[in-house]
Formats: sequence, C-alpha cells, structure tokens
Amino acid sequence: MTDEHVEQQPREEEQEVDDRLLRLAADFDNYKKRAARERAEYVALANERLVKELIPILDDLDRALNAAEQHEEAQLEEGVRLVYRSLASLLERQGVKEIATDGKFDPHVHEALLAQPAEDKEQGEVVDVIQKGYTLGDRVVRPARVIVAE
Repeated sequence: MTDEHVEQQPREEEQEVDDRLLRLAADFDNYKKRAARERAEYVALANERLVKELIPILDDLDRALNAAEQHEEAQLEEGVRLVYRSLASLLERQGVKEIATDGKFDPHVHEALLAQPAEDKEQGEVVDVIQKGYTLGDRVVRPARVIVAE
C-alpha cells in the first residue's frame, strides 16, 4: 500500500462522517420547524374553537345592551344573567373552575388582601372574597383575592 492510499482512506471516512452530520443537522432543523408550525396550528385551532363559542355570548350581551337602551330593566337583568350563565358554562367546558374560598387560607390559590378580626372565624380562615379566583386544570389562572381572619 502506498502512503497516498492510506492518507486518502481516512479523508474519505471523515468526509462521509461530515456528510452524515450535515444531513442529521438538516433533518433536525426541519423537524424543529415542522414541530413549531404544528404547535402554531394547534394554538390557532384552539383559539378558533374558543372564539366560535364566545361569539354567541357576545350576541347575548348585544341584546342585553339593546334592552338597556330601551329602558327595559327586566329584560336587561335577564339578558345579563343569560350572558353570565353562558360564559360560565363555556369556561367550565374548557376546564376552568372557581377556586373554593370556604375554610382556611391557602397561599397556593388565595391572595390575602386584608386581615381583620372576625368573631365567628378562626385565625387564618377566609372571611370574605373580594375577587373570585379560577384554575385551568391544575394551574391557577387567577388566585382568589380574600380577606382573612386574624
């Protein structure tokens, strides 16, 4: 074997390895782009589905506002109640749940805005709710803002 033949063989192997690495890098880059595109499509599809369910609620709110312009208080109240029930039902179907506020203060799901004495409650119990809190699955979307007994 000549020295030239021995030198050429490692170069050819190096070139093959380089080519395989380049192809692998290109395949991985294509995979990342495809995964990002699919993720964006899933988000868009989820948003579209949610918007389609919100539009009838917007229609109900529009009818309630029209009743308010005509000074039809009973229809206005019923319209607002209808919108509230529709929106609450939609959120529930999407997995949104109201955070329970009875019992002890839980810093994981409650935000204490104020502590005040309360004769009928033990220290650390929720006395009043300033703003309801909600979870989506296991995640807190918004903590319940509460007043706690001291």
